[in-house]
Amino acid sequence: MPLGPPSSAINIQPAVSSLSQNVPRTPTSISIHPVALFSILDHYLRRKDDQDRVIGTLLGTRTETHVEIRTSFAVLHSETSEQVAVDMDYHRTMYELHRKVNSKEVIVGWYSTGSNLNTYSALIQNFYSQETAPHQAVHISLDTGVEPGQPAGVKGYISSPVGVFPKPENCVFVPIPVELKFRDSERSGVDLLTSTALSSLPSTSSSLSSPTTSLETLSSSIENIISMIDRVLTYVRAVLAGEAQGDAAIGRYLMDILGASTEGDADVGGSAAEMGGFNGRLQDTLMVSYLANLVRAQAEVSSRLALVSAA
Repeated sequence: MPLGPPSSAINIQPAVSSLSQNVPRTPTSISIHPVALFSILDHYLRRKDDQDRVIGTLLGTRTETHVEIRTSFAVLHSETSEQVAVDMDYHRTMYELHRKVNSKEVIVGWYSTGSNLNTYSALIQNFYSQETAPHQAVHISLDTGVEPGQPAGVKGYISSPVGVFPKPENCVFVPIPVELKFRDSERSGVDLLTSTALSSLPSTSSSLSSPTTSLETLSSSIENIISMIDRVLTYVRAVLAGEAQGDAAIGRYLMDILGASTEGDADVGGSAAEMGGFNGRLQDTLMVSYLANLVRAQAEVSSRLALVSAA
């Protein structure tokens, strides 16, 4: 939706001088929830044809050194060669609506699509820094990968003023690490969404995607576990044979995993007892895999019998 002349947008001119701000508290890491990323991508898909990028507000929680982004919403804006306009009333109205649903989430920064950080990005960063004061606003840049030579990815930034008398348009964006954060119970849902999205790409044979069934999801999970176990075995065998250099961090991680699986047999003592406990749990895992395959085979037989009966 374009911004009309009587709109309540805030017009940020490069010549506008900055107001005195409190010294921001600088975060050192960012974690972002998949829901926020899906919201940004949906906003990008619904953009106007003449829009190079879209922007919006990020909501979440923060500590002194960490910012957790949980959700986001789009903000109307327009950019020309002379100015950038942000609909400030729309931004604050949407934030008040979100506050009624979840009062714990506050404004932590803003997002944009594409990898181009220019003077207008510095001006928008200055606007959001006023909204998040006394904390410093973070910026998430989501590259959709549609432009040639630009791979898809997510980057996080904070701003640092430049010059003896800094202006809003004079700042440098300092990158900080970003990680995708979701619960273990949400992993299956994220995998389902990504697999469904990949199956709907034009390069695939099927143009119409459909959600996978529970048996297919279980089968895919088991195949992923088998693939990960094969990768671990390949790495361990290569290290034992002297073909690859071992990593102490990976070794400690594997020892922790094996130690947790044999914790119940710790009172027996000895490596033989530990190996026996591990083998026992391995047999349980194989039994679960066997039962899953049996249930899948029974379901297939039942469906075929139902088709034969119907015919």
